[in-house]
Amino acid sequence: MTLEFFGYLASIFMGLSLGLLGGGGSILTVPILVYLFNINPILATAYSLFIVGLTALFGGINYYSKGEVDLKTGFTFAIPSFIGVYLTRSFVIPRIPLKISIFNEMEVTKPMLIMTVFSVIMLLASFSMIRPKKEPIQAPESSYKKPKFYTIPMQGFMVGSIAGFVGAGGGFLIIPTLVILVGLKMKRAIGTSLFIIATQSLLGFIGDVQHQVNIQWSLLFKIAFIALIGLFLGIKLSDKFSEKLLKKGFGYFVLLMGTIILIDQLRRM
Repeated sequence: MTLEFFGYLASIFMGLSLGLLGGGGSILTVPILVYLFNINPILATAYSLFIVGLTALFGGINYYSKGEVDLKTGFTFAIPSFIGVYLTRSFVIPRIPLKISIFNEMEVTKPMLIMTVFSVIMLLASFSMIRPKKEPIQAPESSYKKPKFYTIPMQGFMVGSIAGFVGAGGGFLIIPTLVILVGLKMKRAIGTSLFIIATQSLLGFIGDVQHQVNIQWSLLFKIAFIALIGLFLGIKLSDKFSEKLLKKGFGYFVLLMGTIILIDQLRRM
């Protein structure tokens, strides 16, 4: 019961991060489900897509009402991203063996593989948030050279495939793409990222509904509702805190969690 309480508390933080940064919080959902709600990692990646997708949907609607969502870019990115998520959840995850033999007689279970990959993704994401970046990232609109059309769908498919495997929304990968590759302003990138996360996660969850029969809908909606509280709190606070400070602080938090999860999985091998 105590762990569940901390699980709901952590869900607020997850939503808070989505509201503040348009991503990052989604990679907390799987660890929250696995370690605080005792959900199997394979099922947790499916639950994460629903919780993150629903939370991001409300956040995207809020940003859209303020004119901070680029729908054209969003659809161009979201459609191939959804295809990546759907194919991964429908065909890759179900076909991974329950036990995989590596390094002679060492065996790694399917949940261990997913959580290990997840922890590595968390570490890479934390480094990208902590590492200082040169500013300004974006060139003036008059001198900005638009990327070739095919690069955005390619990025979308790659991000969707990664997100589908680890059960995260992929905002920590989407936002750098939208800012650096597409040239969106940060606020607009956050709103567009939430739109993309909602689309790919909720549609990708369809791939899991086809394979999962015992989905705990009441738990999913409870966590999502609490995460929404954090989301709207994050949106309210987004103009009051330094973006650099928030990103770096969250980066260190993700680094800590990713390290703990990786050590935990290595001990099980």
